[in-house]
Amino acid sequence: MTKEYYFTPDSIEEKSLDMLNDVKGLKQKHSLKLSGEHSALLVLDMQRYFLEESSHAFVPSAIAIIPGIAKLIGAFSQKGLPVIFTRHLNTDADAGMMSVWWRDLIRPESPASEIISELNSSSGTVVEKSQYDAFYGTGLEGILREKGIEQVVICGVMTHLCCETTARSAFVRGFEVFFTIDGTATYNETFHRATLWNAAHGFAVPMLIEEIVLECDS
Repeated sequence: MTKEYYFTPDSIEEKSLDMLNDVKGLKQKHSLKLSGEHSALLVLDMQRYFLEESSHAFVPSAIAIIPGIAKLIGAFSQKGLPVIFTRHLNTDADAGMMSVWWRDLIRPESPASEIISELNSSSGTVVEKSQYDAFYGTGLEGILREKGIEQVVICGVMTHLCCETTARSAFVRGFEVFFTIDGTATYNETFHRATLWNAAHGFAVPMLIEEIVLECDS
């Protein structure tokens, strides 16, 4: 598997716009509109394990999405809308198939499990999860229902694993799902584009961060 810097600080704007145009035909089939009142931001697994170059799990393009995610956090927080961070953690008891598919587990005691300091997780709620799906075995759905949330905006890593799985899970629970094109990242562009096609066809609306911020401000 090849890792790519398909997003860089210099290329992310142009590249993500191209990705949006690529799925525009599918996106336009749906009339879903992001609300500034009943939406929540889900920031998935922005942990040192995935963001530090010294880690074998480093996601090169994730560096370029940090400023945009910080902008989203600011926009949602300013409107008083929920911001929920997930922190992926595993023990031998709860890992399940994660221990079969991956080289190692993100242990709770590991410094690599921490959410990166560039994103202020104290501005929201932190939910610990053990599987790709942020709803599985967590209190996430209850938190959203209690706050009257009807829509979720997905950002973080990795696009085709935790982000896509959580988006699908939100969909089957009846939430309207909006998926950030330039606020998610994974190991290569092929994986990223495949998720956007899947999402636009069946369970989520791909959007640029700037579009989402404008909707929050309206």
